[in-house]
Amino acid sequence: MSRRVAQHSGATESLDAALLQVVQESAASRGLLYVLPPGADALWLTALTGGPREMAVPWTRVGLTDRVAVADAVRDRRLVWVGDMEEMARRYPRTALVLPYDFALAAGPLLAGDAPVGGLVLLWPGAHPPRLGAGERTAVEAGCRRLGELLGQAPEERVRPASQPRSLPHPSWPRTPPADAGELAAFIERLPGGACALDGTGRFTFLTPEAARILGADPADLLGTLPWEALPWLDVAEVEDRYRRAVMSEQPTSFTAVRPPGTLLVFELYPDPCGISVRIIRAGLGADPLPEPPRLAADPADSTAGPGRASLLYHLMHLAGTLTEAVGAQDVVNQAADQLMPALGATAMALMAQRDGRLRILGHRGYEAELMEYFDDLQLTEDTPAVRVLETGAAEFFTSFEELREAYPHAVHLDGKSSWAFLPLVASGRAIGSLVLAYDRPQHFPPAERAALTALVGLVGQALERGRLYDTQYAVAHRLQGALLPQRLPSVPGLSAAARYRPAGHGLEVGGDFYDLIRLDDDRAAAVIGDVQGHDIDAAALMGQVRTAVHGHAATGAAPGEVLGTTNRLLGGLDSDRFASCLYAHLDLARGQICLASAGHPPAVLRHPDGRTDVLRVPAGLLLGIERQADYPAVQHRLPAGSVLVLYTDGLIEHPGLDPDDAVAALARLVARTDPTDLDRMADRLLDHAGDPADDVALLLIRPEPPDAPDAG
Repeated sequence: MSRRVAQHSGATESLDAALLQVVQESAASRGLLYVLPPGADALWLTALTGGPREMAVPWTRVGLTDRVAVADAVRDRRLVWVGDMEEMARRYPRTALVLPYDFALAAGPLLAGDAPVGGLVLLWPGAHPPRLGAGERTAVEAGCRRLGELLGQAPEERVRPASQPRSLPHPSWPRTPPADAGELAAFIERLPGGACALDGTGRFTFLTPEAARILGADPADLLGTLPWEALPWLDVAEVEDRYRRAVMSEQPTSFTAVRPPGTLLVFELYPDPCGISVRIIRAGLGADPLPEPPRLAADPADSTAGPGRASLLYHLMHLAGTLTEAVGAQDVVNQAADQLMPALGATAMALMAQRDGRLRILGHRGYEAELMEYFDDLQLTEDTPAVRVLETGAAEFFTSFEELREAYPHAVHLDGKSSWAFLPLVASGRAIGSLVLAYDRPQHFPPAERAALTALVGLVGQALERGRLYDTQYAVAHRLQGALLPQRLPSVPGLSAAARYRPAGHGLEVGGDFYDLIRLDDDRAAAVIGDVQGHDIDAAALMGQVRTAVHGHAATGAAPGEVLGTTNRLLGGLDSDRFASCLYAHLDLARGQICLASAGHPPAVLRHPDGRTDVLRVPAGLLLGIERQADYPAVQHRLPAGSVLVLYTDGLIEHPGLDPDDAVAALARLVARTDPTDLDRMADRLLDHAGDPADDVALLLIRPEPPDAPDAG
């Protein structure tokens, strides 16, 4: 073994040991370790404890913008706690939809220095109190620090995440020594019915002879297998749902199932973090035989060819939940790859859509970019399976390249895969694209799996149509927003300035926030910041009118109060039901003074050259558009050379539950700590303070330069 491999193995062992340690010290039932590859926009699950790997498949890859607890924790660099089912449904509806069970969850960021390198998720059973205990929090935070340090020291762990996360045994605590083997066997035999045990991954580890007889199978055929794989009559949604409920909540549960041809059995599940004890009892003796549930596949050879019915239903629900949150076509591609590939065992995927008479690749996973370029931009007249399924709307499956070559003689085998599924993306009754799933190993595609694939990809087609429509609307709105805001700030002698605009990150990412800097003459300038109600095209359009009005009136040399008063009357005449806040500043650079007037806008912050900050309070007039005859009194302040004037909209400071005055005071303290010599860096630092804003943010920084400083614009 090479030294590099040995170092990698050692780093992996250290991470696994640290994960097991934090699970044990926090008394959690399960833990999941995520890594964030350098420069990536998604977290990858690399290890988990105390649970079957299959349950974590939908969360193998988590985008940093996904509405998932670990994404919030890493993105915001804070500990996230979800105490019960109700809170989960309110904050993370997608997770609650797929895991509607009673459990508590903590998610924390893993940092190497200040840089996020991964995330940690810990689960507790439903009996856990709704709040995280002080000792538990201490253990979780210490574990996050340890794991973050280890990932920082072993960057190779994050460069290429494993295709399959490592499954680690739960760090079980010492148990009471077992009784004598003979006494234990006699105790079990005296119990009615049969008994068996499942390990943390859900596989049989023990069966009594009576349990094997009741299940109608040889113990040797069951040990080491999953119940619903070894016994297809258990492959029903209710069985897997109850199993998942037991794993997640660690609460006893039960269900009934029919063993063919008509024996009704009762299963009682008693879970703990290390596994599940199961008691099986015959029921319904003497009753008429119940109908045998339909089999997944037509023959035993096919029964293991693909995922079971219950698993497919689970992944169908999760895919449906994730696609409802997808925004734009690329988001649909990412969600489809995240859910379909691990659920179906595919190792590569490409999603294509029709555009301008050609089939264009919108996104791919598991394929090299060079290969995708070869197949991109196909003419719709070419005889390929991707084009054919688009034309016919019927899926095509190939278990080998020989089968594919027989149907398409000109096909070339470039991807090295063994089997393929070509599926039409259908929306509004028509095929809009095609999706290919490729497999490293031969796949038989039994009928049930083909039907499930068609259903899953049908959801993708509908989401893709919505995503492409969103992309079109966004492009139009974004161009409108860009046209209405200044393309660049004007050059004003003796003045430096920087501006930022950040949308709230929802909807079309357009709104009514605006800013402007207006050169009046060599010694005077005007600055304006404002916010029209709304986050839509109408708000952006009205914002353009308000900004134009302010700009026009300012250019005449009108006083600040007159500028706002005239703009207010204009807005009232537009018969709009929207209002706008605005702060107007007249800068007299020769005299070192600033005159401010406000229409219900948050106050400016002034940073003095010595680092002191003042909040420049101005009597707040009415919002523009409420009352046509409103007055806007103006107030003058000193504007020393080397100071920085900070104008902003409320999205920069608004946080749930935070008093507005406290928010402004917090901003003033941050401005005092920020280096004023580089306005661009200062603007970025202030935007970072806003995090993921619930409202749009506009920001304008202005610094009068000392007389001997070079002019800056």
